[in-house]
Amino acid sequence: MTIAASVQDCLAREGVHYDMIAHERTRDSNHTAQAAHIPGDRLAKCVMLEDDKGYLMAVIPASHKGDLGAVHRQLNRPLGLATDRELVELFKDCEAGDHQALVRVSGSGFLKLMANAPRGQISHHE
Repeated sequence: MTIAASVQDCLAREGVHYDMIAHERTRDSNHTAQAAHIPGDRLAKCVMLEDDKGYLMAVIPASHKGDLGAVHRQLNRPLGLATDRELVELFKDCEAGDHQALVRVSGSGFLKLMANAPRGQISHHE
């Protein structure tokens, strides 16, 4: 199991310890949570959004669906989903598509990584 160098560097820079959890390939993050035996509400997924001001990463539970209307209302930005092509450019050292490993951090590690991120209700259960 491997981890992208940029992700590994970020975790090291922030002093966040992690381990890896293997899982079978799945069609979406909710099924990944099931395959890894993790409750979907406890697995974070990143959704990349973009507009003319740039990119924004929304972090929501795997069991949820993002609500772009809520994001727009809270940030007053007309954000849409980034395209696959944009994702390849943004994350050059990451493998495209589903991975067969998850990075697991503690709750305190996750909060440390998200310390400066704005928070709001931007998703709901699927």
